[in-house]
Amino acid sequence: MTDTQRNLRPGRADRVFNSVVQWLTRRGVSVMGSRVLAVRGRSSGQWRTVPVNLLVIDGERYLVAPRGHTQWVRNMRAAGGGELRLGRTVEAIAVEELPDAAKPAILREYLRKWAWEVGRFFEGVDKNSSDAALLGIAPGFPVFRLVER
Repeated sequence: MTDTQRNLRPGRADRVFNSVVQWLTRRGVSVMGSRVLAVRGRSSGQWRTVPVNLLVIDGERYLVAPRGHTQWVRNMRAAGGGELRLGRTVEAIAVEELPDAAKPAILREYLRKWAWEVGRFFEGVDKNSSDAALLGIAPGFPVFRLVER
């Protein structure tokens, strides 16, 4: 599997954890920045939802896909945006995908904040890893910056 195909499926414990986070987030309780991401399916057109960690750095907002090129990533690429939900608050978003060269600082900050939750997906790389190491794994970790519509 190449890095551009990296797609780690959630295990049973992950599905339970994600369900709990999504349940809380839908009720307005953000777990360390969690949101429910809703994106239209690229084939079905139906809304698909998944809990995500909204990363904010210097006023810029990002979504990182720690499991790789998952279904929500593929749908986001096709749709160019979706919705972030927290309780009854719904925010329409547009995104641009970052090139690999722009990812190391974003991945480092993501790991600094959420390694306790997603660190096991980062293949031995952590917040203290070199830029070169983070750049080496960057193709397997899609990153989207939220942009003005």
